[in-house]
Amino acid sequence: MSAPPLPYERKPSNTTPSAFSARNLSQTRLRSNSHGPLAQDISAELTQAEVNSIAPPAPIYKIVLTGGPCGGKTTSMARLSPYLRERGFEVITCPEAFSLLVNNGMAFDYLSAVKGMDIVVQDTVMDMQIGMEDGFERVLRARGKPAVLLCDRGLMDGSAYMKEEDWNKLMQKREIGCVSELREGRYNAVFHLVTAAEGAEEYYTLENNAVRTESPELARSLDSMTLNAWVGHPSLKIFDNSTDFETKMQRVVEETARLVGLPTHLQKVTTKFLLKKEPDLSSFPREVAFQIFEVEKVYLYEENEDVSQENVLKEYSFIRKRTSLRKSGKESGSVYGWTSVQKMKDGQRIEKKRIITKREYL
Repeated sequence: MSAPPLPYERKPSNTTPSAFSARNLSQTRLRSNSHGPLAQDISAELTQAEVNSIAPPAPIYKIVLTGGPCGGKTTSMARLSPYLRERGFEVITCPEAFSLLVNNGMAFDYLSAVKGMDIVVQDTVMDMQIGMEDGFERVLRARGKPAVLLCDRGLMDGSAYMKEEDWNKLMQKREIGCVSELREGRYNAVFHLVTAAEGAEEYYTLENNAVRTESPELARSLDSMTLNAWVGHPSLKIFDNSTDFETKMQRVVEETARLVGLPTHLQKVTTKFLLKKEPDLSSFPREVAFQIFEVEKVYLYEENEDVSQENVLKEYSFIRKRTSLRKSGKESGSVYGWTSVQKMKDGQRIEKKRIITKREYL
C-alpha cells in the first residue's frame, strides 16, 4: 500500500535532468560523510582512490542472487560477470558466508551441538557477509568506474533458516530497528531463482555442490521460506522454471541489463490495484507473506522532451522515500532511492536506480 506521489517540483526550463547526476549525488555524500563542505586542503590530502571510495563518481549496483537449492545461482554469476565486464562494468562476486564456514571445517552438527548455537552461527554469518560486501563495495567505489557487486545470497537469507523468535532476538542484539535496513536499504535488487525441485524436478541434483544435502521436498520448502524472507523489497524478481534453463538464464541477464541501464528487450510490467477499502490483514492466510509500507515520491524535474541525446525521447528523475510500517501502524524505518528514467525513440524504457542516504533525500 502506498501514498500517492507528491506534485512535481518545478524547476527552470533550462535545468537538465543530469543536474542530479552521479557526480552531484557523490559530492553530497562526500559532504555528508565529512560533516560539512569538503575543504580544498582536506581533499588535497586524499588520494584519488580515497576520494572515490567516499564519493564514487560512477554508480555501483548490489544484486543478491538467492533462492532454493539447485536454482542456478552459480551459473547466473558465471553468466553475468563476463556479460557486464564486456559492457564496461567492473564486477566482483561476493561468496556465500555460510558455505565458507562449512567448506573450511564447520560441520552441520555444530548447529545443534550447544543450545543457542544456531543464533551464534547466523550472527557470525551476518558479520562475515557484511564484512565481505562492504569491503568489496569499498574497492569498487575506489576504482571509480560503473560497477556491479553480485552477492551469493544476502543478509535476509538467514531468517529463512531460523525460528521467527530467534531471528527477532538476533535483530535486537544487533540493534536493527527495521529489516528494511538489511533489504532494500542495502541492495538494489534481489533475484530469486526458484529451485529445480519446483517445476524442473528431473534436473534437481546434489552432485554439483558439496554443501547441498536437501531432498527435493526440503528444497521446495526452503525455496518458499527464502522467497518470503525477501518479500517487501521493491525490486524482488522471481525466475521460475516455466522455461528451459537456458531461457531462465537469459531472463536473468535481461533483468540485470534493465537494472543497470543497458538496452534490453525485456519489457517492464508493473501491476497495481486500487482497493475499494482497506483490507483486513488479520484474515490473511499465515503462509502469505506481506509487507506494509508508505511511499513518497518527489519528481525532481518535469518530463523533458527537448533532450540532447539523439535516441532519447523523454527523460526525468525522482527520489523516493519508502517507510515500512508495523502491524500496529507505527513506522519502523525508512530507506531512500533515486531513479532516472529515459524513454527511447525505439520504445525502450531505461531506468537507473541507486540507494541514497536520508541526508541526500532531504
